[in-house]
Amino acid sequence: MKGFGRVCERWLGGRDCRLRRAESNVGNEEDNKMMWTYLVLAILLEVSGTTCMKLSEGFTRTVPSILLFVFYSLSFGMLTLALKRIDVSVAYAVWSGVGTALIATIGVLWFKEPITALKLISLALIIGGVVGLNLGGGTH
Repeated sequence: MKGFGRVCERWLGGRDCRLRRAESNVGNEEDNKMMWTYLVLAILLEVSGTTCMKLSEGFTRTVPSILLFVFYSLSFGMLTLALKRIDVSVAYAVWSGVGTALIATIGVLWFKEPITALKLISLALIIGGVVGLNLGGGTH
């Protein structure tokens, strides 16, 4: 049948094959852009949650303590949506790596944490690893 393709999905109990209407690449590109948008939002929300963790002063300040859980919950929600099309190895590496680099930068600039050569080298290695994983592919 024209316009249809055989799609097989694996699941715990076996395999399921069905005929589905063939998708155009235009929709896939838009979906991929949306998934990367979800991932960027997940990173920003995770960084916000971690910043609130510092501001909560060990859960002694109410508003940052509540926001910590709100931001982390939203971050995991966005990360879950991103995983619909982005490989988990790439998505998690980007999420954690970029989040780590951003929170380290916030720590130095906002919380006046000391910066050392070892910190800078370590952050460069994290960013290099994220770039390497992205070059290896990551969306489907």
